[in-house]
Amino acid sequence: MNVSNNCSSTNLELHHHVRLIELALYSFIFFFGALFNVLAFWVFSCKMKKWTETRDLVYVMNLVFADFSVICTLPSMVYLLWSESARGQLCQFTEMMYFINMLVSIYSISFISIDRYIAIKHPLKARSFRSPGKAALLCGLLWLLVVSSATIQLWQGHPDLCLHTYTPIPAALSLLAIFFVFILPLATLTFCSTAAIRNLKKHLNSNSAEEKSIQKAVHIISANLIVFLVCFLPACLGLLARFVMERVGVTCSLLCAVKNLSSVTRCIATSNCCLDSVCYYFVTREFHEAFLWPKASTQKPEATHPLQTETC
Repeated sequence: MNVSNNCSSTNLELHHHVRLIELALYSFIFFFGALFNVLAFWVFSCKMKKWTETRDLVYVMNLVFADFSVICTLPSMVYLLWSESARGQLCQFTEMMYFINMLVSIYSISFISIDRYIAIKHPLKARSFRSPGKAALLCGLLWLLVVSSATIQLWQGHPDLCLHTYTPIPAALSLLAIFFVFILPLATLTFCSTAAIRNLKKHLNSNSAEEKSIQKAVHIISANLIVFLVCFLPACLGLLARFVMERVGVTCSLLCAVKNLSSVTRCIATSNCCLDSVCYYFVTREFHEAFLWPKASTQKPEATHPLQTETC
């Protein structure tokens, strides 16, 4: 690594104002994220008598659990950011739990995007690929792979550099981590979302009765894509910038600025765990009826087009 020799981990501490920004953002995310995810779990578990497709429940509940687990790590992360003496096994465990659940959350969103793409682009073939059992198996394999990777990382970790963006790991591993954590999910969601939107727009004028449902689905998919890009693209670009600067050899002050920027972008990425819950509200018709209009269940339900129950 071509980082300046006088640029040690102690020289790369976060600026005081950045710590205050992190404290404010993490507190905001923790309060609303915990509230919205508990509400989502309660509605999905207790208030919904049936789902349009049980497979949707597998993906969404997996996403809710991962998001809520990320939210639960935030108090410890805030404490560790302000208590340097507490660095050690507690810090490594907190960082590992954050990494595991954040990665599961990212890939759960990617799975939902792929699932929706298959349903919209290839509706006839979708029946053979999409089932609750296959969704549960895919989620189980995801947890197994992520937990295994995090355990290996914990064994090879550096306790003194916990929660630092500057870590002495090989260049190949850094690029591999950036690719699988950010670039691959971003590319997958972008491709699936844009392809689904193009396919839906082809049918806008084909049937006036379904035009409203199709427009709603297009808006939902577009909003999901924008939220995902806003949350994770800054973190991806920040890590890539840090990687390049560490390899070309820059001043310690510049590396410190990149570290501070990366810390803020990590907060922005974490906010996706809160925004996911808002997404449940807007895109799940059953959630809307169960929470705001529970009396509506006594009325005769209207026919619902499959596109009206798009999930995140």
